[in-house]
Order: sequence, then structure tokens, then C-alpha cells
Amino acid sequence: MTLTHLTQADPTVARLIEDETERQRDQIRLIASENYVTKPVLEATGSILTNKYSEGYPSRRYYEGQQFIDELENLAISRAKELFGADHANVQPYSGSPANLAAYNALIKPGDTILGLSLPAGGHLTHGWKVSATGKYYNAVQYGVDAQSHLIDYDEVAALAREHKPKVIVAGTTAYPRFLDFARFKEIADDVGAHLLTDIAHISGLVAAGVHPSPVPYADVVSTTTHKTLRGPRGGMLLCKEAFAKKVDRAVFPALQGGPHNHTTAALAVALGEASTPAFKTYAANIVSNAKALAEALQSEGFNIVTGGTDNHLILVDVTSRGVAGKPLARAMATAGIVCNYNNIPFDPRPPMDPSGLRLGTPAVTSRGFGPNEMTQIAKWMGQVVERMDDTGALTAIAEDVKDLCKQFPAPGIS
Repeated sequence: MTLTHLTQADPTVARLIEDETERQRDQIRLIASENYVTKPVLEATGSILTNKYSEGYPSRRYYEGQQFIDELENLAISRAKELFGADHANVQPYSGSPANLAAYNALIKPGDTILGLSLPAGGHLTHGWKVSATGKYYNAVQYGVDAQSHLIDYDEVAALAREHKPKVIVAGTTAYPRFLDFARFKEIADDVGAHLLTDIAHISGLVAAGVHPSPVPYADVVSTTTHKTLRGPRGGMLLCKEAFAKKVDRAVFPALQGGPHNHTTAALAVALGEASTPAFKTYAANIVSNAKALAEALQSEGFNIVTGGTDNHLILVDVTSRGVAGKPLARAMATAGIVCNYNNIPFDPRPPMDPSGLRLGTPAVTSRGFGPNEMTQIAKWMGQVVERMDDTGALTAIAEDVKDLCKQFPAPGIS
């Protein structure tokens, strides 16, 4: 992006943006929740639509001058409904966490019981974890994963549901590398008279492309972010059955939010259009094949892969198999130009701020065009980082090699 005016008006901010652009261009990004948006999405995000306030919904606004905003929001809604096969879509949530809170607000009352995957087992804060508002406003019960396989134990989910009679069961993850059995979740929810909320923030792009099972036929409400594998702007979205459309809309506005971010809505419309193309389906399939290739290559380097592999974009690695912990390894990898996040593994004996694992993801590197050969090289570099964690010179040398590789695969949206 050209920052001519910003450079003149505020060179400090311009420099920081340029520095971040360089970092994203020259480093390998393995954070599972990050991606590169395309130039069209980036242009829509930075458009003059940020000037307009549009409290309400299309044809039901509290401000005049909405004719083009209404058309844009209706376009995003129709594209979302068509892409995911949903009865109704709300594209106004500011991000995934408010989207989840709106979903609860639409379905239940404060104090009601919800049943979600625990954070240490791979769930999200907003699935009822105790430090989240969702764990304070609702009576949150948590299910986990099997101690040996680290897979969701659906028998445990069913038993907890029968015991606690939740009003909402949440099927969703943030650090779980396997398919979710949405049909089984629906069966459990129906058995106890609960609503089924599915959170597909991480996998929505895979669902849209048909490389991951879809929850839409089973869930009452589906929440998602709009970036990650969907490769759109930073935002949130809710999909639901027609019976819940009015409740969902009222839960977003006026219950939780004011005016939507129109520049984000427009960028989402662009991204949803991109996600409907054959090229995006190929991209999503490559995300999964790259994740599988990276998991296999890491195993060859002596890393322990939680659940033994992956079905999606995400890999959870127990790095203690190489005699290190997650946090110092993540920091050493960053020095070497390979960016990820340290993460707890299931039943982790180490604390969250100094855990045993790393969470890796392939959406961003796949957007650059990386393939299986590059996944093998990344795994080799990670093995070298483990062996040279305290050698700044060696890590810097790897960073130069990483930069050379990145030059061969230009990052979308970055000159």
C-alpha cells in the first residue's frame, strides 16, 4: 500500500506500518489464526466506508444516507447464505468473541447452563472458560478429550449433558486438529433438549470449500470469525436457521453493538465472493495437505504431534519430546524468522504462560503458495532451531534463509 499522505502527516505510524509489512513479507507465518488477505479485500477494508455510521439493519436504519451501505450489507448476507447453505446470516459482529456472546444472548438467559470444550483441551475462552464473560454470566460446564488419544470423548459429552442438562452445547475449538462430529453433537443436544451452537472460527474457510464437514445442517446457530482460513477481514459472522433469525439479529443489535463497521462488511463481501470460486476450493484443500505434510515432517524431526496428525489447518506439537518447552522455542523460532504461538497441550503439566506445546497453522503459508517441499524445509529449520536455541548467530542465519525462501513466494496483498 502507498502511504504517501500518512508518511507526511505521521511518519512514526507510517514507519511502524512499513516495518510490519516487511515482517509479514520476510517471515514464515505459522500462527493458525492468521492469514494474508488479497489486494481487493485490503482495498475494501481501507475504503471511505469507514466514514459512514449505519446503526440498525438494511432498510431499518436510524441514520439517512444508507442506500449504498444497505446494498453492500445485503450483498454480504446473500453471499454468506449461499456459500454456507444457511437460512440466515448476520454479518455485523465485530469479531468472533462478540459473535459468540450474541449467540448465547439469542438462545439463553444469564445463569443458564452451557457445555463447551475446556480451554486446556483445545476450546476457546468464550466457550465458558472461567476468566471469560461467558464463564461468569453462565453456568459453564466443560468437557474434555481422552487422556490417551487426546480426541474429544463424545461419550463424556453425552454423560455431562445428561447430568447437567445444559441449555446450549458448544461444538467448537481453537486448538484441536481433528474433524468435529457435528451429527453426534446434534444427537446429544436433542437428547437433553439443548440448543447446538457451533463455533467454526478456525475452519470456516475449510467448511466453505467442502474440505471439512459442515455444521449448518445440524446447528441452531453457527458462529465464525471472517479471517483465518476464510481469508477475509478481521470480523465476525453468525449463521442460523430461520427460526432464530430475529433473535440473532436482536442479540447483535441493539443488545450488544451499535453501528456495524461498513468497511469490514464490504471487505467480507469481497472475501465471500472469492471463497465461492474454484481457486479457493483448491486453496483450502492445499491448506489441509500442507498441514498433513508439516505434521509428518515434524514427526521425522522428533517432535511429538498431539493426536498423531491433523484433519484441518492446525497442528498441535508437544515440543518436550525434543527436550525444550514451548515458550522459549517459539521465541527462538521468531528470531529465526518462523512465527508461531506457544500453547498448552491436553493435560499439560506446565502453566499456560510456559507450556509444553506449539500451535502451528498453514493458512498463511498456503496463501503464499508453499507446498509439501516447503513444509519439509520448515520442519528441518525447526529442528535446527531446537539444537541452536542459544546461538543468536545461527538463528539469524536461518532467518536469512527464510527470507530468501519467502522471496520466491510473494505474499498476497503485499508489494
